[in-house]
Amino acid sequence: MGFFDGIMGNASEVSISEVEKEFSKVLTNDERIEKAYKLIRDLFIFTNKRLILVDKQGMTGKKAEIHSIPYKNIIHFSIETAGNFDLDAELKIWVSGTSTPIQKQFNKSLNIYEVQRVLADYVL
Repeated sequence: MGFFDGIMGNASEVSISEVEKEFSKVLTNDERIEKAYKLIRDLFIFTNKRLILVDKQGMTGKKAEIHSIPYKNIIHFSIETAGNFDLDAELKIWVSGTSTPIQKQFNKSLNIYEVQRVLADYVL
């Protein structure tokens, strides 16, 4: 991911093996990472069982808040594709019990349809 994309909050796909090394301790025995995306320092991880959102905090990013959202709690989601003048695509996810969606920006080089398909495979 380029520096400019990081400043703009855009996400880029990251290596599954890289994410597994760092987050293997939060995965269940039969859980596997399907896709992972990085937003500056934060991570958006799709496993075969849940969506894991990692919010790295502080100056060094060593402190992290890890949110685990079972797919069964996702009530609906939407994508907004990038246009000619729009540099990014957006994914919105609504979780039961909340009225405000989780929103993530993805850079134009990332296939937002692939992200939507991974989510749809587990939610639908």
